[in-house]
Amino acid sequence: MRIHDLKPAPGSVKKRKRIGRGRSSGMGKTSGRGHGGQLSRSGGGKGPGFEGGQNPLARRLPKLPGFINHWRIEYATVNGGKLEQFDVGTEINAEQLATAGIIRKAQMPLKVLGDGELKKKMTIKAAAFTGTAKEKIEKVGGVAEVV
Repeated sequence: MRIHDLKPAPGSVKKRKRIGRGRSSGMGKTSGRGHGGQLSRSGGGKGPGFEGGQNPLARRLPKLPGFINHWRIEYATVNGGKLEQFDVGTEINAEQLATAGIIRKAQMPLKVLGDGELKKKMTIKAAAFTGTAKEKIEKVGGVAEVV
């Protein structure tokens, strides 16, 4: 078989309908648009969002208020009181918290919050600390290390 032998399947190729080519063609005069009315005119008809005079979807939906910062950093947060379950002197990071089931994703940057009491001395490695969390960790004698 050569490239010049290739043919489309029978019945798959159809000649296009040539409208507006005289009465005897069956598609003359009004060219399949009917007699008058909005849809028979050039550029006639309503736009794609028109819903018959009903308030369109684009206008019914509430608009988003305010400013959205698309570059904000999402942190995996943990309260200081949750760190009490670890032993004294341990080095805590996001991977350990994820395996313990305290946070969901170890890949997210970790932020330690200051809620709860901390009584054990430990080293905590995180991306960010709140002021009260850092204060409570250092008060016990631990280290709040920013990674």
